Amino acid sequence: MLYLNPDHFLLKPALATIHCEPNWKWRKRDNPMPNYDLFYVWSGEGNVLLNKKSYHVGKGNCFLFKPGDVTEATHNPQDPLTLTYIHFDMEETPRLIPSSHRILENTISFESLLTRYVRLFLVKTYGAEIEGKLILKQLMIHLLREEQEKGAELGDTSINLLETIREIANYIQQHPGEPHTIESLATRANLSQRYFSQKFKQIIGHTVKSYIVYSRIRRAEHLLHFTGMTVTEVAYALGYNDLHFFSRQFKQYTGKNPSEVR
Repeated sequence: MLYLNPDHFLLKPALATIHCEPNWKWRKRDNPMPNYDLFYVWSGEGNVLLNKKSYHVGKGNCFLFKPGDVTEATHNPQDPLTLTYIHFDMEETPRLIPSSHRILENTISFESLLTRYVRLFLVKTYGAEIEGKLILKQLMIHLLREEQEKGAELGDTSINLLETIREIANYIQQHPGEPHTIESLATRANLSQRYFSQKFKQIIGHTVKSYIVYSRIRRAEHLLHFTGMTVTEVAYALGYNDLHFFSRQFKQYTGKNPSEVR
C-alpha cells in the first residue's frame, strides 16, 4: 500500500465511529469479509476472533481485516468498546500491506487521521472522496511505518517468538489476579528467565513486572468504577494482601486514590 496510487483506493459507505451498546456483539458472518476493513479501538475492553485466533483488545488495538477473513467480536458490557471502522477496496493488489493486528504506540496522530476521515463523510463535504483517499493512504503508511520501525528494533527476532511473547502478555491481561512470576511465565513460554525477560521488554515495551502491575491496576480501575466492589475486595481479587501497598501502586499509575475512582 506504500506504493499504491491513492486513486486506486475504492471507498465504501460503511464507516463510523461508534460507542457500542452493552449488548453489542459482532457475530460471525455467513460469508467471509468481502473487502478491507480498518478497525480501531479507542477505549473499552473486548475480544476479537480473527480466523479462529483470539485477541484481547483495548485502546490502541488496530486491525486491518482483509477479503476472505472470518471475524467475530464481543466486549465487556460494563466497559463497552468505542471503535472506528472504515471499509474500502483496492483496484490492484498492493506490494506491501500492513499486518492484520497491531497495538499502536503513537495513537495521537493515527486517531487524528481517523477522526478527519469520518468527519468528511458525515455531511456532503466538497472534495471528500479525494481527501478521503489521501487520508486512507496516510493511515496505511502509518501502520507500515510502525511495523518497519518495530521490525528494525527487533532485528532477527523470529515470528514464533513474537507470537509467544504476545500470547504471554495477553495471558497476563486476561488473568491479572494470578500470582504471576517471571519464572512461571518463562516456563509457560518455554524460555529461560533471562532471555524471556529480555525479549518481553524488547517486544512489549515494559518489563515483565511493570506489565503485571499495569494489567492489575487497569483491571482494578474497571472493577472499582463498574462493579460496586470495595477497595479491599478489589485489592484481594487482584492478589494484593497489603491494602496500603495496593493504594500506593494504584495512585502511582493513575494519579488517583482507589477510593476516588470508586
